[in-house]
Amino acid sequence: MSRSVVVLIYLDRSWQEITAKRRAKGADPTAADLYDAIMEGAIERVRPKMTTVVAIMAGQLPIMWSSGTGSEVMSHLAAPMVGGMVSSTVLTLCVIPALYALVKQWQLRLELARPTVLPFIR
Repeated sequence: MSRSVVVLIYLDRSWQEITAKRRAKGADPTAADLYDAIMEGAIERVRPKMTTVVAIMAGQLPIMWSSGTGSEVMSHLAAPMVGGMVSSTVLTLCVIPALYALVKQWQLRLELARPTVLPFIR
């Protein structure tokens, strides 16, 4: 689960940077800015995640497909690791950014729908 938290940190950081740039120009962030931030944040995590997945799967697939002494035990241990790496990759690179987009879009709509309060001047 900690890898998912790292992805969220990258997504948040990217969103904060883009939001700060937009507000410095005097404009509100848009949904397009949100998508740009998500793409930027997620892309930064593709290489480290894929490197880890490929290294682990390269070590586990030969164990999973072996047919020697003890292979029936080892293949049962390797199969869940390979499946876990595939599901972890999908979760980290697809599901979490999609959920992040949904939540941030909802927050963005609420923020933009709020009326601006002007100070009362006598």
